[in-house]
Amino acid sequence: MTTYLLALDQGTSSSRSIVFDREGRIVAIAQKELTQIYPQPGWVEHDPMEIWQSQLATARDVLAKAKLKPADIHAIGITNQRETTVLWNRKTGQPVHHAIVWQDRRAEPLCAKLREDGMTDTIREKTGLVIDAYFSGTKLRWLLDNVPGARAQAERGELAFGTVDSWLMWQLTGGKVHVSDVSNASRTMLFNVHDNAWDAELLKALDIPAALMPAVQPSSSHFADTDEALLGRALPIGGVAGDQQSALFGQACFEAGMAKNTYGTGCFLLMHTGGAFQPSQNGLLVTSAAQTSAQPQYAMEGSVFVGGAVVQWLRDGLKAIKGSAEVQSLAESVPDAGGVMMVPAFTGLGAPYWDADARGTITGLTRGTTVAHIARAALESIAYQSAALLQAMSRDAVAAGGKPVAELRVDGGASVNDLLMQFQADLLGIPVVRPEVVETTALGAAYLAGLSTGFYSDARELSKLWKVERRFLPTMGRAQAEESMARWERAVRQATAT
Repeated sequence: MTTYLLALDQGTSSSRSIVFDREGRIVAIAQKELTQIYPQPGWVEHDPMEIWQSQLATARDVLAKAKLKPADIHAIGITNQRETTVLWNRKTGQPVHHAIVWQDRRAEPLCAKLREDGMTDTIREKTGLVIDAYFSGTKLRWLLDNVPGARAQAERGELAFGTVDSWLMWQLTGGKVHVSDVSNASRTMLFNVHDNAWDAELLKALDIPAALMPAVQPSSSHFADTDEALLGRALPIGGVAGDQQSALFGQACFEAGMAKNTYGTGCFLLMHTGGAFQPSQNGLLVTSAAQTSAQPQYAMEGSVFVGGAVVQWLRDGLKAIKGSAEVQSLAESVPDAGGVMMVPAFTGLGAPYWDADARGTITGLTRGTTVAHIARAALESIAYQSAALLQAMSRDAVAAGGKPVAELRVDGGASVNDLLMQFQADLLGIPVVRPEVVETTALGAAYLAGLSTGFYSDARELSKLWKVERRFLPTMGRAQAEESMARWERAVRQATAT
């Protein structure tokens, strides 16, 4: 019986594969870290072949760990780091350059040119996005302009562009399929989210040949079958979604007004808005939600560029801790941050500030400040940035005739940190709810695959599978929370001062 689903979860810091049973419970996990390449400040790259090989290795490993045969797997779902840009040769399957990672800022001069050319409103209206180097379109343009021979090859139809989902499917099918889903396509700054198609005007504005682009399908649909030689059997790929939209789906946030925050390398807060394209008045993005049909579905999104990555910086940069797991005990060794505020704008600030030139700051230092205070301030910075996003999102929801977000569902690596989750609830003044399965990014991909292949009947069945592990209720008074947020905003002003 094919009673399991396999999720391939290709993230920024690692490639993972997870097997889920019908109840959405984890059977086994396999993981491999991914090499981070920093050619110069503000630039971040990955080796696309390492992405592929590590993902394939974890898929094989997890089947062995779970003691399952390929025949036990009903379908595969893929979820991936979004915006990361791969350009490869269609004939050889080899990348023409390292992948340019979503965090990379090298395309900012191209973005400045687009703003000067008056494209801001057009791009916002068609894509729901702001012009920023974060998105794939300007990364792709940089590759065409800077890799010798790339533009000529692209114009001859010899190259293929894709986000990581497309790259993996190309490899999984032996180069037979060049495809993406709406959620990943919506993060390129080249995709019209109203009609779910690549936009000719935007491709022309960025001077990108249309022949590079993958076909685009709903997130829950049959994308391809894998080459049987890779995993021992041809397995259907039935679900694909960018990691944040996948997490929204895995959190069973299927209705307008439901919101989740994923605490990973960055933090990503999404609120489902149903079939309504609601432009933000508060610096947030509109993005395509994972879709189970051709009917567009949207979400409001805000991104924190440096979330859990601030803990990695404490470990690798400051050498304040030996392992990421130590940060909670170090932070808890002091009653509070002692007036220290950290704004971890290592690669600029995302929503709702959108300041590419902001840089990290630590303020409020005294002779009494210890590394424990700095660790606590680093941890709290994750909650402050997320609170600023949720407040902006609630303002947008109210302006559109809805209600403020009533509870926040949380997932991702840092969501297991009780100190951080309690502080998040205190700042927000609403319940923060952690599910039993916090691997909701991978779970969402599995659910999407399960829906398209008949493993599950409908979204109602999935909603019943979602279960609470812990609910964090606010304990801080609202006046104190508001004063804390005011101190955060003052610190942000210092980080963005030029």
